[in-house]
Amino acid sequence: MNERIVVIGAGVMGSGIAQVLAVVGHAVSCVDVEPVALDRAREEIERGRFGLGSAVSRGLLSEGQAEDALARITLTGDLGAVATADLVIEAVPERLDLKVRLFRDLDRRAPEGAILASNSSGFPVAALAAATDRPGLVIGWHWASPAPVMKLAEIVRGPETDDATVQTVVRLAAAAGKHPVVVKDHPMAWGYVANRVYGAMIREANEVVRQGIATAEEIDRLMIDCFRWPTGPFGMAAGATGGWKSEGSR
Repeated sequence: MNERIVVIGAGVMGSGIAQVLAVVGHAVSCVDVEPVALDRAREEIERGRFGLGSAVSRGLLSEGQAEDALARITLTGDLGAVATADLVIEAVPERLDLKVRLFRDLDRRAPEGAILASNSSGFPVAALAAATDRPGLVIGWHWASPAPVMKLAEIVRGPETDDATVQTVVRLAAAAGKHPVVVKDHPMAWGYVANRVYGAMIREANEVVRQGIATAEEIDRLMIDCFRWPTGPFGMAAGATGGWKSEGSR
């Protein structure tokens, strides 16, 4: 079943999420208040390293499938797009105050039965749900960058999230080719599961650099070669924040 999906935020994550969901048949509006962000998003979706053009050149999509997916994406600065949404996915900068204000606004704008999901890397779902009058319809859907490639679907269930909400998001994630894993919200610890473990790794990697044992580039190389990761800890941090411009970690 295809849904009407709105992604709030057209950055690296938001544009990638919009692309993934459009490829599998959903009508997606990607909303951002910055026109330059929308222009950049279109460029990444059409011609970026993990965009639709690249998928065609690698034989992952036909030209027709890529054209159809692009036609299903609307890039807009109008938050009114959420008025007809079945699902809204928030992918704005990682600031709790910004997300809480946005969820309060989304709660007023979105249809009564619409699910409000957050792509937060670790803020409590309970805090976002508390800003709404629909806590049963609030959930975390944590993606990894680059969204068109990474299989992560960390589905974060808040203390009041309904079973039906969880089932819907798990179904959508699986249909998009991801590997949904449902985890519990934990208001006393930032990072859910993936980033709690990643945070411990990057702290240790930074300590190795601080002690002069190895450079960031050397650590990335070792982790790629030892664990068959697609990138190392420093490359992951750079890619997630600045986009994936080249092979390897940087």
